[in-house]
Amino acid sequence: MTKIVECVPNFSEGRDRRIIDAICSAISAVEGVALLDVDPGQATNRTVVTFVGSPEAVAEAAFQGILKAADLIDMRNHSGEHARMGATDVCPFVPVRGVTMDDCAAMAKSVGKRVAEELSIPIYLYENAASTPERTNLAAVRVGEYEGLPEKLKDPDWKPDFGKPEFNAKSGATAIGSRQFLIAYNVNLNSRDRKLATDIALDIREAGRAKRDSEGKIIRDEDGKAVKVPGLLKACKAVGWEIEEYGKAQVSINLTDYTVTPPHAAFEAVREGARKRGLRVTGSELVGLVPLEAMLLAGRHYLTSQGKTTGVPDEELVHVAVQSLGLNDVSPFNPEERIVEYCLEQKGELVSKSVADFTNELSVDSPAPGGGSVSALMGALGSALVSMVAALTHSKKGMEDVKGEMEEMGGRAQHLKYRLASLVDEDTTAFNNVMAAFRMKKRTDKEKHARNEAIQTATKEATQIPMEVCRLCFEAMELSHIAVNKGNPNSVSDAAVAAEAARAGLRGARLNVLINLDGIHDADFCSEIKKSADSLMKKGENLYSKISTDSQKVMS
Repeated sequence: MTKIVECVPNFSEGRDRRIIDAICSAISAVEGVALLDVDPGQATNRTVVTFVGSPEAVAEAAFQGILKAADLIDMRNHSGEHARMGATDVCPFVPVRGVTMDDCAAMAKSVGKRVAEELSIPIYLYENAASTPERTNLAAVRVGEYEGLPEKLKDPDWKPDFGKPEFNAKSGATAIGSRQFLIAYNVNLNSRDRKLATDIALDIREAGRAKRDSEGKIIRDEDGKAVKVPGLLKACKAVGWEIEEYGKAQVSINLTDYTVTPPHAAFEAVREGARKRGLRVTGSELVGLVPLEAMLLAGRHYLTSQGKTTGVPDEELVHVAVQSLGLNDVSPFNPEERIVEYCLEQKGELVSKSVADFTNELSVDSPAPGGGSVSALMGALGSALVSMVAALTHSKKGMEDVKGEMEEMGGRAQHLKYRLASLVDEDTTAFNNVMAAFRMKKRTDKEKHARNEAIQTATKEATQIPMEVCRLCFEAMELSHIAVNKGNPNSVSDAAVAAEAARAGLRGARLNVLINLDGIHDADFCSEIKKSADSLMKKGENLYSKISTDSQKVMS
């Protein structure tokens, strides 16, 4: 899955498990969605649900959850400690991978419009989807809560973004918006002293602390408000508390935009604050889920600090992040359960096999996996070898002048490796889709037409995959050329083998492109694809000749 969106709707029911389960069932019934967390609160009478998936699936699941909540929750009977204004009180969409904040804002508007039109629930857009600056802050949108809605809806300044300004007594109103991923993160101290933890929190949080004079009194402005000294970290909220269960104090942090302040930056800021106060950080704790990129950023930061290359597999970057941040300090941190992308990841059936099992699968009489999957695998192997050479060069004494270039090359090679490996399975899936189209019924003219259309569509898609393999294998060859000429001379044979593997992948993928074109009726499509494949093949052969010559020079 290349595009992932998170949705965190808050429903105004935290006591009746029957209702909570029904809402969650409506959400998880949508194909392409993974329900990750359900957090009901008795006192707040509110349940926070977290689910992720493709943008289309998440939008549908959000609507189904809101629909079920409107059916089962009656706000006329609701009470709880948390501010609320509707059966579905708030529904934010959060970009995780492959989507932008603007994409999520568009989702908020689309879902909001549908909810208003089909369920007659007034919708207010907030945060990054807000229609006016006044509606950006959720607290401002929710002023007056459910009880204040009848009067609020009469105010032209608070006309809903979608829906009629009419009070829906049963369902209230809903705020729908888009925001950054919020990471709940706690840093552990070797002390039970809550005051010391709070003192560190005041230093690091964006809001800072009240400014004081020489006598320790708070300095106030002309309006009587406390003058603040800004904190060290942007997009960071923090408090200090003691957790009796752990026997230690924590600096409890909410990172509202991890692209501005990632967890490792907060960790290091707390560690410095602790050092100044004679304390020591013992580790940290991630609460709930975290995006993979936040962990990769931490892994790269600590490897760079150690003078090591960051052109390593994602799994190694995550391992370094877990160890460096001490994420196993108070409870086990399982990446498969705590990283959003890993919770959704379904590793391809083929790439998950052992080498022996894959070759056995390849050797029997089924047509897939076949040459297309092997071509993608060859490209992945070539890319992996390039990354190896980059890593060996990065750490080689006397080759510091190419260290930066090897760092970049290793990262690019890792990216190629992951994508080409995924194409091993995608090629087989595409072939199976073509076969499924051929098996469609063809008794009537209508069925024949539908079958022919399906065959053409599936065959085009099956052609695009080896075409992508061609492009990526050529990129791997380009990197192998750099590795031959600038890499560790002791590894020149590995760099040359990388080129051999990538070249084989390119040549094999082109053959798969050409054989698919025979079954496609779109002449313009066939002409364009063949032209691209032939061009890559020609450039690849020219580059291969240079690589062969250059590698022989280095080895002679």
